[in-house]
Amino acid sequence: MSVTREEVARIASLARIRTRDEELDRMVPELNNILAWVEQLGEVDVTGVEPMTAVIPNTLRLRADEVDAIPETAGGRREDILANAPAAEHGFFGVPKVIE
Repeated sequence: MSVTREEVARIASLARIRTRDEELDRMVPELNNILAWVEQLGEVDVTGVEPMTAVIPNTLRLRADEVDAIPETAGGRREDILANAPAAEHGFFGVPKVIE
C-alpha cells in the first residue's frame, strides 16, 4: 500500500494540519515507509503466541470492596452528602438536562 501526495494533503486537511508543498513532498515517502513496515509486521507468524497487555508481567493490587472502609465516606451518609448538592432528586445529585 502506498499513499499519494493528494492523499497526504487530504489527511493533513482532515487532521487540521497546515502543510507547505515541500512538507507534503517530504511526507509521502515517510508515510510509505511506515506503511511498508506495518505490512511487513503483518507477515510475521504469530501462531501460538498469546496476546499481551504489557511487556512485563503485572499483577493488579486489589483491595476488598468495603462500604465502611473510610468513616467519612462510608455508607449511611447519603442525606449528609446530598445536603451539599444544589439539587437532589430521588437520592441522587440532580443535574441540568443536556440532551433534549
